[in-house]
Order: sequence, then structure tokens, then C-alpha cells
Amino acid sequence: MDGTSSPAPAGILLAQARRARRLSQMALAGETGISTRHLSFVETGRARPSPGLLLRLCEALGVPPREADAFLLAAGYAPAHRETPLEAPAMAEVLAALRLLLERHDPLPAVAFDAGWDIVMVNRAYAGAVDACLAGGADSAAGPGPVAPLTLLPSPRPNLLRLLAHPAGARRFIVNWPEVTRALLDRVAREARLPSADPNRRPPLEEALAEPAVARAMRARPPGPAAALVVPVEMRGPEGEVRRFLTTIATLGTAQDLTLRELRIETYHPAG
Repeated sequence: MDGTSSPAPAGILLAQARRARRLSQMALAGETGISTRHLSFVETGRARPSPGLLLRLCEALGVPPREADAFLLAAGYAPAHRETPLEAPAMAEVLAALRLLLERHDPLPAVAFDAGWDIVMVNRAYAGAVDACLAGGADSAAGPGPVAPLTLLPSPRPNLLRLLAHPAGARRFIVNWPEVTRALLDRVAREARLPSADPNRRPPLEEALAEPAVARAMRARPPGPAAALVVPVEMRGPEGEVRRFLTTIATLGTAQDLTLRELRIETYHPAG
């Protein structure tokens, strides 16, 4: 034996996803319109589900599209979702729409990230912050700055985690940097643990956590079982003034392309 493990069959993956969501076979069967007996046969490998049934079960279980494709592959089917690079000509209309969304948010900051938290596109208000971080050497893996607003940034792109964690990065002008850092890195860590996480596009989480100031910030979290529901971002301006923002992150949930589904659009809103 070579020590390598084979992918789990689709039925086992479905059973694991169902148990993780604390659903009984009866509840899942009722939600998807099949018999409990048939679902049991699918989970134990006695029946091979059709691609349509697999996708229906995945939808009922809240399985992300990339993970649903893994279920299809485990059952011997082709993936249901395509993955198109943002640089492809087919993405021109999408990029035009993204450009419009970010431009309309000026003069407040707005930015789009990919699944690995690489910065894909920024508006003019956000570009200044990225340029300030890159000028300090906060992401040596990124291409040369300054970044051009409202255009698809060329690879290699600046990464938010590197800009946030580096001593010469965003911590210089985010007043409540420890709270913001903990909130983001906790989210990234949760995403990295998902079965659907793409190991080839893993964000530089370990690199960020290795920064001494980041490690101290993570250890200094307030006691309590739950994180804060809302973490505002307090930014120090060029004249020393502090502006307080709330941020929202939107996704393109109905897109059938994995690249588009995994895009995040973060917009900043005044919070007093």
C-alpha cells in the first residue's frame, strides 16, 4: 500500500453532511421528495443517485457548490459548476457590472475579493489604502503598485490578510486593529476548515498568524463564548481624524460559476 487514501463515496459524504447538520434521514427525505428507504440505500452505497438527486440533496443540506461538485465526482459524474478565470473574455460583462457597483460607492471605500482574499478590484476611495500598504512593503508577493481603481488587478494580486497583518500595512491606520484582525482571521479560519475549501487557493492564514503582533491580538481576545456580532472599522485619516465605518460583504449567490460565487464585495458605510 502506498499510504494514500481514496475519496469517500458519495453516500458516505452525504451521510456525513446530514449528520453534521443534525438532520434525520426522514427529515432530509421529506425535504427532497424521496423515500427514507431510498435515501438509506444511497447513503450505504446500495443505490447510485442521479446527478439531479445528488444536487437536490446537497441543496437541502446547504452544501456549497464546490463541495457539491466533489460529491458528484465521488459518484462518478462530471462537476455541475464551471470555474472561469476573471481574465477570460466571457467575464467582460461581469467585470463591467462589478466596476459599476464599486464606482457608485465612491467616495466611500469598496473592494472585491476572491476566495483566497486576494484583492480583485477597488474603487478610488479604497485604492489609497492599498497603495499606502504596498508602499510600506506589506505584501511583497503582490505586483508593483500603485493599484489602478476600477480595473481588474493583474496577478499576483495584493492579499488582504498580508496587508492587515504586516507591520507596515493596515495596522498603521486602523485604530481598532486588534478587533478587526481577530474578526477577519476567525472568519478565514472557519472557511479554511470547510470541506469545500480549495487547498490550491488557501489564503495566507498561517503566514498572518505568524506575525508577532497578530499572535498577541489573537491571544488577547476578550473572554466569552461568542464573538461580537458587529465589529466596526475605525480609520485614522491623514489629518489624524478618526472615521468609524460599518462594513457589509455581499456575494453573488445565484451565479453558477464558482469564480463568481466566491467573489466578495465589501462596502464601507459611515457609523457616526
